Amino acid sequence: MAQKPSIPKGTRDFLPAEVAKRNYIYSTIRKSFEVYGFSPIETPSFELSSTLLGKYGEEGDRLIFKILNSGEKVKKADLDALKEGNLARFSNSISEKALRYDLTVPFARFVVQHQNDLSFPFKRYQIQPVWRADRPQHGRYQEFYQCDADVVGSDSLLYEVDFVLLFDEVLSNLNIPDFTIKINNRKILSGIAEICGEADKIFTITVAIDKLDKVGIEGVVKELSEKGVSETALEKIMPLFDISGNTDSRLSQMKEYLAKSEIGQEGIRELEFVLEKVNSLGVKSAKIEFDVTLARGLNYYTGAIFEVKANGVKMGSICGGGRYDDLTSVFGMKDMSGVGISFGADRIYDVITELDLFPDTVDNNLELLFVNFGENEQNYCLTLVKEIRSHGISCEIYPSAVKMKKQMKYANDRGVKNLALIGQNEIDANTILLKNMETGEQKSMLLEEVITLLKN
Repeated sequence: MAQKPSIPKGTRDFLPAEVAKRNYIYSTIRKSFEVYGFSPIETPSFELSSTLLGKYGEEGDRLIFKILNSGEKVKKADLDALKEGNLARFSNSISEKALRYDLTVPFARFVVQHQNDLSFPFKRYQIQPVWRADRPQHGRYQEFYQCDADVVGSDSLLYEVDFVLLFDEVLSNLNIPDFTIKINNRKILSGIAEICGEADKIFTITVAIDKLDKVGIEGVVKELSEKGVSETALEKIMPLFDISGNTDSRLSQMKEYLAKSEIGQEGIRELEFVLEKVNSLGVKSAKIEFDVTLARGLNYYTGAIFEVKANGVKMGSICGGGRYDDLTSVFGMKDMSGVGISFGADRIYDVITELDLFPDTVDNNLELLFVNFGENEQNYCLTLVKEIRSHGISCEIYPSAVKMKKQMKYANDRGVKNLALIGQNEIDANTILLKNMETGEQKSMLLEEVITLLKN
């Protein structure tokens, strides 16, 4: 008995109706990207392992899908590492390539490799799939699409302002009614580590703090303690969890907390500039909130950090991003500041589906189906089909003259909007009997009238 076909966990097939809805999301995001002056690029689905490893921190590196070497390269396998139980070294010896974990690190590689062909500041957008060996769960997949926009070659905070407005515009255009843009600054987190006397443990502290909404205060404190953060430092971190009030109030409390940290104060000033400009320009739908616990856990952020959540929906962040002043330096190109954001298209799809927000017009339904009454009628209809298609109207003829019941079932399954019924009488009169599948109304029309009606 043949084995039932299946796909790997964390991946999905998409039926035509689902693809139409996904394309609606992509086209909405793409349109806003281009309005804001971003140009499209594409990079390979896999990179050299050396390009990706070491850029996302220890946790990120564990989630990178590696591609097994083939051919003669398999002979390079470090069998001694396998015998010794050093699986990381063994894995590296049999794999020189890996599926991309995100679009940002490959973009940094792209900028360095093509720097002589680019004009700076360079603004790019990219809509492509990425892969992460994460545990599949609701809203978390091993293969998913990211929709990224980045600017490199400028440290101007005006780009942070633009990105907040871009979050607001895209999600408003997708009719998501209630969402919050959370914002923080990595310099504020560095200031916290400095105040605590644990500046060398900034990554440890930020990774733990970023898990606050998942594991709670006790979980964060436990992880920090296990990672070697002192009791004295923990006592100084605890007041952060009590910071409350609106954004202005929280910023005021953080100013006082970071009074003796120069880098922390710099982060506050940068954040105030962005929030002031955004408030003066106004937003459509977004709530904007300063969240001192926002860290996002990625090592390459150096300034602003963004995260967006849809309110009233059980879902993690649907967008994120931040500034990375020295990411390209790992590829040999220093002093190239960058800032970028990413829309999680798959999570956005789930949110719109749960809230039933897809417009009724989003479909891939066939506009017109010609019923097949026989060879003579079929040959006549083929010419009409060709003419109607030339006007950009989706159209086809049923492939065989089977019973009407079967042809109607096909029409209903495809969501056909109109039927064309042409028998000998219509051929003689040079007309088309058009039936609206929604209302049931039938009308005899000339070809030109049908084309005008369907185009409108």
